[in-house]
Amino acid sequence: MISLHDIKQARENISGIIHKTPIIQSGQLSGISGNNIFLKGEHLQKTGSFKIRGASNKVISAVRKGAGKVTAASSGNHGQAVAYISKELNVPATVVVPEDAALCKVDAISSYGAGIEKCGTTSAERIPKAMELAESEGGVFIPPYDDPLIMAGQGTAGLEIIEELEDIDAVIVPVGGGGLLSGILTAVKETNPAVKVYGAEPLLANDTFLSLQKQKITSIPSAPTIADGLRSSQPGDMTFPVLMKYLDDLILVNEDEIKQSFCFVLERLKQLIEPSSAVAVAAAMFGKIPLEGKKVAVVVSGGNVDLGRLSDLIPEKSR
Repeated sequence: MISLHDIKQARENISGIIHKTPIIQSGQLSGISGNNIFLKGEHLQKTGSFKIRGASNKVISAVRKGAGKVTAASSGNHGQAVAYISKELNVPATVVVPEDAALCKVDAISSYGAGIEKCGTTSAERIPKAMELAESEGGVFIPPYDDPLIMAGQGTAGLEIIEELEDIDAVIVPVGGGGLLSGILTAVKETNPAVKVYGAEPLLANDTFLSLQKQKITSIPSAPTIADGLRSSQPGDMTFPVLMKYLDDLILVNEDEIKQSFCFVLERLKQLIEPSSAVAVAAAMFGKIPLEGKKVAVVVSGGNVDLGRLSDLIPEKSR
């Protein structure tokens, strides 16, 4: 497993690339949730999500070891991050995306100069394809989450939370493959074990919930949630043991709760966030964490939204 030392080393590696993202306080959200809520604004990060943290740490390491090309598999955000850092380091990149990837994310990947290949609709389909491309073209595969350097890079967001909100009581983190959650868990729990850390997952993409229940990695056949960044079919081999060791609880939210939280943040806070980010907001907004009157950080993981799909994110009663 990764350590706090690995995360601090990652911060040194990527300090010249990433933004230290802001903490946004919401009085209205705090009033609704019954806790003092602080949003960690990774939607304002370079490339629009936290993914640049882990991708930069991994690609920098690969280039230092002589990599001449990189490949990635991504529903969008990881691909953007890999494309961005690869361009910065003058290394060619190819990203394998799902057939139904959000157009804004595909366009962004292309804008950073990476090649794009489409493959299937699940991570179980696109990851092997990206690995195959890396092998056939002499490149290095950059995993979306299941890698120590990726996990450590994502954990730097946890360091920022702990340092900026020293008396924080709890952190809520959205979970797909578990790279962000495992990194933040390590950063938080190895700094202050008393801080509670909760994962938040869509009910329609509940592979991590099922895996924790069974205490073994469990896959699901599909994940038809609007939270397109959390459609992993199973937790990672490396991320899951960290969740088993440190996670206080995993919270499930339904599609309507995700939509209501998305709209609340857009209307009241004037922030455009992804449905994947709204999953974590929903866990706080709908009172699903067993806390009251506490100081809680909610990780807003990204803000890359396909504007053509905005109507799909609005609850029927709000139209």
